Amino acid sequence: MSDTTPRGLSRRDFVQCSAAGVAVTAAAGSVWATASGTPADKAAVLAEIPKMHAANVKRLQDWIALPSIAAENRNFPQGPEFMAQLARDAGFTGVKLIPTAGKPGVFGRLDAGAKTTVGIYFMYDVKQFVPEEWTSPPLEARLVPKDGLGTICMGRGAVNQKGPENAFLAALMAFKAAGRKLPVNLVLVCEGEEEIGSPHFGEVVLNPEVMAALKGSVGVVMPEAGQDRDGGVQVSLGAKGVVELELVATGEKWGRGPKHDVHSSLEAMVDSPSWHLVQALNTLVEKDGHTPAVEGFFDKARPLTVTQQAMIAEFAAKTSEEGRKKMLGVEHWVHDANWVDGLKLLESRPTINIEGLVAGYTGPGGKTVLPHRAVAKIDMRLVPDMTAADTLAKLKAHLAKHGFADIEVNMSGGYDPTQTDLSSRLIQTQIATYRKLGVEPLLWPRGAGSWPGYVFTNPPLSLPAGHFGLGHGTGAHAPDEYFLIDSTHATVRGLDGAVGSFVEYLYALA
Repeated sequence: MSDTTPRGLSRRDFVQCSAAGVAVTAAAGSVWATASGTPADKAAVLAEIPKMHAANVKRLQDWIALPSIAAENRNFPQGPEFMAQLARDAGFTGVKLIPTAGKPGVFGRLDAGAKTTVGIYFMYDVKQFVPEEWTSPPLEARLVPKDGLGTICMGRGAVNQKGPENAFLAALMAFKAAGRKLPVNLVLVCEGEEEIGSPHFGEVVLNPEVMAALKGSVGVVMPEAGQDRDGGVQVSLGAKGVVELELVATGEKWGRGPKHDVHSSLEAMVDSPSWHLVQALNTLVEKDGHTPAVEGFFDKARPLTVTQQAMIAEFAAKTSEEGRKKMLGVEHWVHDANWVDGLKLLESRPTINIEGLVAGYTGPGGKTVLPHRAVAKIDMRLVPDMTAADTLAKLKAHLAKHGFADIEVNMSGGYDPTQTDLSSRLIQTQIATYRKLGVEPLLWPRGAGSWPGYVFTNPPLSLPAGHFGLGHGTGAHAPDEYFLIDSTHATVRGLDGAVGSFVEYLYALA
């Protein structure tokens, strides 16, 4: 059984009943009760969704087969051109590529003659992958069974972000198929460098044509597959910022150690850039190996409010700690914190993380070299009111103060945190829509991950921004990433349910 309502009526049967004019009241468990607009129009749009199921799955599979990876310069310009065509197929007009100093953005408008305009944020790039780590080829987007859930589509980008974005595009195509106008106007702003820290996304949004289109909107929405494996959903009121960078130690810059790899026996009389980098990294955290030790790092970090702490406490009470530990593969939180305190750290603590360390030979066996160059890939997560520029400057000053001024600090991407008011129309409509769809959302102060929403929430636009969407998937940045297609779970929506949630949200925003 696929995408059931809370009372067990199949999604397909429900739509057919609605299209035939059968009254199903909210009291009877309807997840598609009218929020605004003409009930007949909405029923007609929803009735198209199951008819388009196969085409919607095929579109996702085709998109996954074309990975745009900015870090590898892979599939450019094919990636943005594919995205632009998807937008045209969904009804956007004036679709164009917006050039930047890096990968181009994609911009388009869908003018329905409505009173309300909504911005839509997309990314068309995906993270790198190692095929050998996957149980199903990451670009084949195979449909495979998943215990307790149903049928999933497995592939790189399946949930981050092509699955949710495809579901949103499918919702627009359902309007076209039904011959109905959208209840809102849309402005699509899309980038191809999110997975390297969005270094040029500001150039896309600050384009005069894009700015003019967004200024009149009620906010900006990023589609997501928001349900966890139990069917719950969160409404996040922001996200941490991020700084991605490399720290590079070399014999050339240091003035000590070799200028090229030498035999490891020479360690007895020659300095090692690798140990130099390790010693530098050790100064970045306290003796606990966790707490940032960069001078002034916490100065601008805004503490959690009483309201935000209450959100966390409610989330902790309604979410399984053991389930989360099992999912993450951990047995302890840092400092053996309890569940509530661990979640408070997740929401309030800025971090310095080592993503990777590379030096010398890493292949089979040994090579007995003393490397001349060592690299650490670092990310720093930021909370309000920290900024990427200020945090980077503090890191550089810290290294210089502690005798590591020679280490190169190469920022590859990053941006400031984002925060949206709970009382904004965008967020309140999300909460109301989830409830109308039979899901009680949990409020969340901010996502611990990052997205470049700051370009919308900061001046000059100063717009609300947030995520919305039913459906489920997981594995972003990891092997075996997936998006749920056909659900056998009582409360978790598959692809059709995700598409329907976007239809409902668009009507509610009107």
